[in-house]
Order: sequence, then structure tokens, then C-alpha cells
Amino acid sequence: MTVRLVVPTDTSIGWIGTGVMGSSMCGHLLTAGYRVTVHSRTQSKVQPLLDRGAQWAESPRAVAAASDVLITMVGFPQDVHTVYFAETGVLAGARAGTILIDMTTTQPSLSRDIAAAASANNLSAIDAPVSGGDVGAKNAALSIMIGGDTTSVQAVILLFELLGKKIVHQGGPGTGQQAKLCNQIVIAGTMVGVCESLLYGYKAGLDLNRMLESIRGGAAACWTLDNLAPKILQRNFAPGFFVEHFIKDMGIALEEATRMGLTLPGLTLAHQLYQTVQTLGHGRSGTHALMLALEALSDIEITI
Repeated sequence: MTVRLVVPTDTSIGWIGTGVMGSSMCGHLLTAGYRVTVHSRTQSKVQPLLDRGAQWAESPRAVAAASDVLITMVGFPQDVHTVYFAETGVLAGARAGTILIDMTTTQPSLSRDIAAAASANNLSAIDAPVSGGDVGAKNAALSIMIGGDTTSVQAVILLFELLGKKIVHQGGPGTGQQAKLCNQIVIAGTMVGVCESLLYGYKAGLDLNRMLESIRGGAAACWTLDNLAPKILQRNFAPGFFVEHFIKDMGIALEEATRMGLTLPGLTLAHQLYQTVQTLGHGRSGTHALMLALEALSDIEITI
């Protein structure tokens, strides 16, 4: 299949999914001058993009029919499956030669299924999940993990460069998703460590801001300490990335681990702890709301 390089004056972009991250990401493409057609389950969420010149479409199929490149950023694997495979879905409307990019974190097998269906219809499909949360999305500083054929990836690399700072092509279909699951495994363990460190420091009577100043400069330094530990101390659990989506990601990783014959006890524990967070009513809070479950287990609450 012949593919063309994306150019703002000549490439129509479709965008499906305008949540915590998707809205900012789509906005960067509008800023760059691309013609963008959008769809979301809740039209009101799209209004800021429409005010900036995006066009509304009534269905994923209609978005695909209007697009040279179509990007999806939705919530769960079942959402991805519906968006692509339903009667009113992307595959029913996409023109030959269209490049489909799914930036949702989903099952590697689903990404491979989309790529196979796309190829059978003279389309190409790329899986390109991201890491960086709402801050990375707003600042166009995401890490993008890409799976797909090299020709298609190179054709749309300029779009990825508008959205992220670290862009790595991992390999064929599904490999972007596998890399993202590696990312989530690291984040899960790190978050447990950060929250437990704060609990320990609090019980030990330390000034937690002063403690963080010290450990950020040593071997414990990480993005979570810099960006989320201060929010925990402020009792600000607003989402940069939803707990319920993180539970989904960890579940996929555990399913993949089982399929590969791996035992991941650290991830299993983190998954269970996050399920407790959701049980406490914080599924739509940010991932740093893990602290609320750990506080409940120790029957304390950090106050500074």
C-alpha cells in the first residue's frame, strides 16, 4: 500500500476520544494547522475543539470517511473494539490508504487484530500508546511507544512529534502496547514505594517536604516523586490518569504475563491495592490516590 507523508495543508485528520489527555493532544494538531474531524461519546466534551475550528462527525465511521489519518484515544479495550469493528465503526468508513493510529492502552492482541483487518482493507494500522498523563499531553511532552510497519510509521512521524518528546518505534503490530505495559509495571511498583515512603516519613515525624527534597536528589529520583508526591501532600487527587484505567492496564499486563508463563508478584499486589482504591470510591481519581488505600490499611491520614 502506498502511503503519503502528512502535511497540514494536504492531510485531513480524524480524532476519536477527547478525555483527560485526548483533548489536549487533538488541540496540538489544530494548532499546527491540520484540518481535524472529531467524534466523542459526549459531544459537549468536544466543544472547545469545535470552537477552535474542528468539525463534528456523528460516528466513528463518519470520522473515518473524512480522514486521511485517523487517531483514537478512548478508555477500555471494549471501547476500542466497538470504535473499530462496529457497523458504525472506523473500519466500515475508512477509505483505502488511510492510516489508523490507536493511542489507547489496550491488549496487544487487539492491536494485532486491528492491523490484520486494516491490511485486508488496504489500510494500515499503528498502535501508539503514550505515557505522561495530562501534564505530558498538555505540554506535548508524551512518551510514545509505537508498533506497526516502518513505512506507515515514518509517514505520520510528524504527527507524533507534535504530541511527544520521546518517540520510539518498538516493532510490528502490538509491540507498542507491550512496551506500554512494561511502562505501567514500573509505574505501579514505583507508586507503591512513593506512597509507603510518605507514610513511613509521616509516622516517623519527618517534615515530608524536607524529606522529599533529599530523596529526589538521590537514587530514588523519579517522575512520580517530582510530580505526584507534592499533590498527595496537598490532598489533591484530581486525575492526570484515572485509577480505573490504571487497573485496566495492570489487568492486561497480568493477563499477558500469565499467557507467557510469568509470575509478577509486585504487579499482582499493586493491582489488588488499586482495586481497594476503586472500592473506596476513587476509581475516577488520579493514580496517586493509592495513598488513600494505604492510609486506610494503617488507619492514619497524612496532614501537614
